[in-house]
Amino acid sequence: MTRPAVDSVDGVSPAVAIQQKNPTKTSRSTVGTATEIHDYLRLLWARIGRTICPECGRHIRPDSVQTAVDRVRELPQGSRIQVAFPLPLSPEVSNDLVAENLRALGFIRVLADGWEIHLGESEQVTAAPRFAGAGELLVVVDRLKVGDASRSRLADSLGTAFAEGEGEAIVLVANGRDASERLAFTERFRCPVDGHTFPEPTPTLFSFNSPMGACPTCNGFGATLEFDLDLIVPDPERTLEDGAVDPWTKPRYEDRRYFLRDLAKKHRVSMRKPWKDLPEKFRRVVLYGSEEFEGVFEQLERLKRTKRYKQYIRVFVRRYQTQQTCPDCRGARLRPGALNVKVDGQTIAEVCGLPVEKLRRWVHDLELTDHEAQVAETILRELRSRVTFLDDVGLGYLTLDRQARTLSGGEAQRINLANSLGSALVDVTYILDEPSIGLHPRDTERLYRLLERLRDLGNTVLVVEHDPDAIRRADHVIELGPGSGESGGDLVYEGDYDGLLASESLTGDYMAGRRSIPSPADRRPVDGTRLKLEGARLHNLEGIDIEIPLGALTLVTGVSGSGKSTLVHDVLYRALERKIEGATSAKQHLGEQVGSYRAVRGAGALSGVVLIDQSPIGRTPRSNPVTYLKAWGEIRRIFADRPEAKRQGLAPSHFSFNVGGGRCEECQGAGQIEVEMLFLADVYVTCDACHGRRFKPEILDVRYRGRNVHDILSMTVDEAIKFFIKEARLGEQLWQLQRVGLGYLRLGQSATTLSGGEAQRLKLARELAAATRRRGHRLYLLDEPTTGLHLHDVRVLIDVLEQLIDVGHTVLVIEHNLEVIKQADWIIDLGPGAGVHGGAVVAMGRPEEIVDAEVSETGRFLGALLEAGGRG
Repeated sequence: MTRPAVDSVDGVSPAVAIQQKNPTKTSRSTVGTATEIHDYLRLLWARIGRTICPECGRHIRPDSVQTAVDRVRELPQGSRIQVAFPLPLSPEVSNDLVAENLRALGFIRVLADGWEIHLGESEQVTAAPRFAGAGELLVVVDRLKVGDASRSRLADSLGTAFAEGEGEAIVLVANGRDASERLAFTERFRCPVDGHTFPEPTPTLFSFNSPMGACPTCNGFGATLEFDLDLIVPDPERTLEDGAVDPWTKPRYEDRRYFLRDLAKKHRVSMRKPWKDLPEKFRRVVLYGSEEFEGVFEQLERLKRTKRYKQYIRVFVRRYQTQQTCPDCRGARLRPGALNVKVDGQTIAEVCGLPVEKLRRWVHDLELTDHEAQVAETILRELRSRVTFLDDVGLGYLTLDRQARTLSGGEAQRINLANSLGSALVDVTYILDEPSIGLHPRDTERLYRLLERLRDLGNTVLVVEHDPDAIRRADHVIELGPGSGESGGDLVYEGDYDGLLASESLTGDYMAGRRSIPSPADRRPVDGTRLKLEGARLHNLEGIDIEIPLGALTLVTGVSGSGKSTLVHDVLYRALERKIEGATSAKQHLGEQVGSYRAVRGAGALSGVVLIDQSPIGRTPRSNPVTYLKAWGEIRRIFADRPEAKRQGLAPSHFSFNVGGGRCEECQGAGQIEVEMLFLADVYVTCDACHGRRFKPEILDVRYRGRNVHDILSMTVDEAIKFFIKEARLGEQLWQLQRVGLGYLRLGQSATTLSGGEAQRLKLARELAAATRRRGHRLYLLDEPTTGLHLHDVRVLIDVLEQLIDVGHTVLVIEHNLEVIKQADWIIDLGPGAGVHGGAVVAMGRPEEIVDAEVSETGRFLGALLEAGGRG
C-alpha cells in the first residue's frame, strides 16, 4: 500500500519500520507507558486532580495568601487579629538565643501557650518559662484590625507568616477580654479535620517507575512473590511416599523425607495415602510446622532469608513462588498518597484498568469546571487523540495497566502504529511487516482505513502482506518470487492491482480466481465421539462449555481479544495435560496461568495432546532446523561411515557441534562468538578460529559426495533432499519440512533468525515425522499456523492438516484466515466482542450454521466468502 503516483523520489524521506515483534521483557512496561498515554494521565492528575481525605472524604486544598486573606476578610469589620506562625524549637535552645534571633528578623512578640512575651524586654524574656518547653510557641508577625484599608497589609503579613512558618500561618481573632478564635492556614495538603498530611500532586507521584510514586511494598510491580501451596503440593492425589510435597522430593533434602516419615509414624498417618485424604491437623504441621517440626513453608522462608546469596538456593526457592496481588496497593502499583488523588471521582489506577474503548468514552465525556478545562485543554487533546488511535487499530479490549511483555507480536506492532498516528508525522515512509497477523477480518478493515489515513497525511506506507484485502486496496503492488528461498528474490510483477489480475504471477492467479483453495466437497461426520470441556473459566471466559468432535478439523474463531488463546492454551491444553499425563507443564512460578474448569469428558479416547505454538525452538545460534527435527543424527552416521572417517577413528559424535571432540573449541561449535554489550543487546561475531565452519579441519576433510559437514549445513532443505536422494530415512525427515513449506530454510540456519510462523511450522514438521510412528490418537492444537503464508502455502498447509486427520488424529486450529475456516468440519466461534465484551460461545457447529448465527462476526465474513463460491 503506497501513496498514488510515486514515479520518482526527489529526496530521501525518513523511514519508520514497525515490526511484528514484541521486544519488551520487563514487567515495568505497560500498554499505558508504551503508548505514552500514562504520561498524559499523570499530567492530568497532577494538574487538576483533587486530593480526597480517605477518613472524612473532604477535598483537601492547600491555602495560599489570597485564599487566607479572603477567609480573614469574612470576619466582622473591625475585628482585632494577630497574624502569627508556629516556631518548633530544639530542647537545647535558651530563651535568650530565641529572642535574639527573632529580634534580628524583626519580630518583637511571641505567644508561649497563649502568654504574650515582649522580646524587647529582657527581664520578661528571662522570667518567662523556657520557650522550648512550651506546648505551642507562636511568633507574632502583625496585629491589626479587619477592614478595607488593611487588605494589602494583611496579605503582606500572611505572606511573611507562610514564608517563616514553612507553609504554616495562624490568625488569632480576639473574641473578648481573654478568649480568642483561631484560624489555621497551611500551604500543605493537610486535612483540617483529622490532621492527615498528603503529598503535593506532581507527575512523578503517579509514576510506578519512580520511588516517589511506587508502592513501597511491591516497588511498583503491583505484585509480590509469595510461596504458593499449589506449587508446593502440585497434585493432591499423590501420596507422601510418591512425593506429594514437591520441595522435599529433591535429592538434597533426603533428611526432610526422613523427618517426614518419623512425623507420619508419630501421628499414625499412612505414607501411602493421598495428600488430600490426610488429616487436616497433620497437613498443617507438614506445611506450617510445629514446636518440634519445621514445616515446608517455614523451611522455604528460612532459605530465602538466610541462604539467598547462593544462586542455586534462589533458583530452588523461586520455583515455589508465584506473583500475588500486593496487599497494600491491591495491584494499583502506586503509594497511598497517589491513590488519594482523583479526577471525576476516579483514581489514576482505576482509569488505567478500563478497556481502551471505555477509556475513550471516559476521556471524551469528562466533565470539568471552566478553570479545570482551561488548565487541561492541551493534555486532554493529546489524550483523546492517542486513545482514539489505539482503539481504531483494534486494541480497544486492552487496558492501560496490561503488561507490555504479555502482548503478542501483532498487538505490539499495532501499538507502534497507534504511536505513529499519534505523532502526526508527514513525509515519512512507514514499513510494516504483516500488520494483519492476529486480526479478525472485522479488525483488518479498521486497520487498512488507518493506513490509508497515514497515506493521506502525505506519508508513504509500505506493507509486506499476504492478505487479499490488503492487496485489493493497494495503490501499487510489488510481487517477488517466483518461489521461495533460492527460487525467489526476483521481481515478478510491479504495478497497480488491475495489472496484477492480468499478470501470470502466482498472486495474480489467486486474486483473479484462476487458482483457488476450494471448499471441501464433503465435510467429515461430527456425530461420533466428542471431547467436552465444561465450565472453562479464566480472564474473560465465564464458565463456557465447548464440544470438539474427534477425528475432525475444528476451528476456534472470533474477533481479536475474544478469548481464543485463553480457551485453547490456558484451559483446554492444561486440562488435557493433567487428564492424560497427570501434570501440567505450565511454569506457574513464572506467571504462566492455568484456567479452571468444571469437567473434561471424552479425554480417554486420546493418547496425547500436542500444542504447536509460535514460541522459538531455541534461543541461541546453536539450535537449528536439522537438529530440532532430529535429522542431524542420521547425517552424522553417514559421515562416520565414510572411509576417511574410519581411518581417523572418527565416531558419529565427532560430527556433532554440540559436544566436544570434532567441534571447534574456540566457539564451542556455534560458528560465532557472543560478545556482551553490557547495556546494549549482545552481538555475535564470526569465530576467527574456524571462520564460522563450526568444526576442526580434520572433520571438515571428511566428505560425502564432495561435500563436508559445513557444506551440508549450508544447504537448503530442497537441496538436501536432492543431495541425499539415496538416503531414504533422512529424506523422509527432510520431506516433512518441505511439506509444510519450509524447503527454503538452510539446514544449519540459526533458530534465532526464524519467525514465529516458521518456528510453528517446524514443530508441525517434527510432529508429522513422528505421527506415523506413534500409536493412538492425538489432539493437535495450533495457533494461527497461516502466519506469514501466501495463499499457495496455505493450500499446502491445509493438505498437511488433512493428512494428520486422515491417520486418526484430531486437529484444532485458532485462525482468522477465512480460507482455512471454510475447510472446518466444526467451528467454535467466540465473542461477540473483545475483552469484557467477549469470552462467550457465540455459535458452535458446522460452517453453514455459523453463517446463520446473526451475532457472529465470523459468520458474516464467512458467509460472503461461501456465497462467492469459496474463492479468496
